[in-house]
Amino acid sequence: MNNEMLEALQALAREKGISVDALFAALADALESAYKRMPDAYEYSWVTIDPESMDIRVMAQELDEEGEIVGDEFDVTPDNFGRIAAQTARQVMTQRIREAERELKYEEYAGREGDIVTGMIQQTDARYTLLDLGRVEALLPQSEQVMFERPEPNARLKAYIVEVRKTAKGPQIVVSRTHPGLVRRLFELEVPEIADGIVEIRACAREPGHRTKIAVYSNDSNVDPVGACVGARGARVRQVVTELRGEKIDIVPFSDDLPDFVMKALSPAKVKEVRIIEETGTAEVIVPDFQLSLAIGKEGQNARLAARLTGWRVDIKSETQLAQEEAYGDVEWAEGEWVVDPESGEQVWKPADGGDAMSADDWSDAADGDEGDELKEVGADSEPVTDATSEEE
Repeated sequence: MNNEMLEALQALAREKGISVDALFAALADALESAYKRMPDAYEYSWVTIDPESMDIRVMAQELDEEGEIVGDEFDVTPDNFGRIAAQTARQVMTQRIREAERELKYEEYAGREGDIVTGMIQQTDARYTLLDLGRVEALLPQSEQVMFERPEPNARLKAYIVEVRKTAKGPQIVVSRTHPGLVRRLFELEVPEIADGIVEIRACAREPGHRTKIAVYSNDSNVDPVGACVGARGARVRQVVTELRGEKIDIVPFSDDLPDFVMKALSPAKVKEVRIIEETGTAEVIVPDFQLSLAIGKEGQNARLAARLTGWRVDIKSETQLAQEEAYGDVEWAEGEWVVDPESGEQVWKPADGGDAMSADDWSDAADGDEGDELKEVGADSEPVTDATSEEE
């Protein structure tokens, strides 16, 4: 009987991935709990199990009125202990095994925040998607999913671990498909130079589902960081793009020279000049007129990502805009607006302070310097109109 019990414990330990010692401890606790439920049980008692012979004994010691231990320990194992305690021990044992399994699962993933896992999509709805990781399930909330991705049941998916929670039902693993760390980990999988520490991803800015920019740096002068990440004929970066369902990736070299870094961060746009304004934390970028829309990007996306990548506010101006600012930079504009004169039908400048209205010709002459002293306070949100009548014609 004892040999059969030992073999059963060993088989159970192998099946559940739990050590035999942990099962012995759980069995001893279960039997101790069962003994203390019996009538006339000693208050201070414990169960010992010989791991070789599986000899089970209940030992006890007397307590005085103050609860202090007196005398030596002695054997108090009941004659019918095995039969009476069997059912209770079985229930407690089952519970302890479940707890041990949950603890092992938690320890397997505890501290793995920032790691990447591959799972199979099990269930998806409007709130979350469940990923089967094998022994546990991962939770992919709707807020951590890319807007344009449509998870398909039984499809394999890579995700980034953002949190591991310990709950009564076992570990709860929360993963993400939108976190910038996912891009970093995918490149580590595809680029051996990054995994070996030769190439580093110094910065990463991402708009999930649309575009990502990463800045890479090489610790070896013989290794091109951008080329290492792109791979032969773009093979490495293509694998990352495929896993991200077609998300565009810009790889730029990192530079300690801030103007140079900002210039490269705005790739693929060609930048003429970068001026750093440290007081406001702004990088003023000058681009040729035909490069302005490319530098800003669709709905400002390229400029936003460049700002996140560099950590500086990026102010992009064309050469024409810069020339206009320099031409009118010393003029302080007063508040007012251009309105149509009901008598002449011409546009006139009407100051906000109630002064006399000025025609477009008068305003143009004043802007050229003929009446510069009278135009020292002109509206910041106004724009000069040089010839309103010609526009109407």
